[in-house]
Amino acid sequence: MLKSPVSLAADIDSETEIGGGMASYYGNELAGNRTASGERFDPRAMTAAHRTLPFGSLVRVTNVSNGDSVVVRVNDRGPFGRGRVIDISHAAAKEIGMHRSGTARVRLALLND
Repeated sequence: MLKSPVSLAADIDSETEIGGGMASYYGNELAGNRTASGERFDPRAMTAAHRTLPFGSLVRVTNVSNGDSVVVRVNDRGPFGRGRVIDISHAAAKEIGMHRSGTARVRLALLND
């Protein structure tokens, strides 16, 4: 069984800032669809879509407006919305307080092992 991003993050030594911008989240209507990595999308999982990071990368997403952060695992490609840098699951969006607005300005940090 795969470790969750949160338990994997406990094994991480450092982070590398990789920029930021606007984030959005996947809606529940996509539940069960295949992601680019071949997994089925689960809105309750801590996952994300990023254009270039390798599948399996762990990324800390921090909501700039409130400082809340969440660790997500990249398992899909995107976002395809103009001006977006990352799409996160609904569960991850709730963790950082962006599930109501749908978008938030975020900072991204790649977790290094």
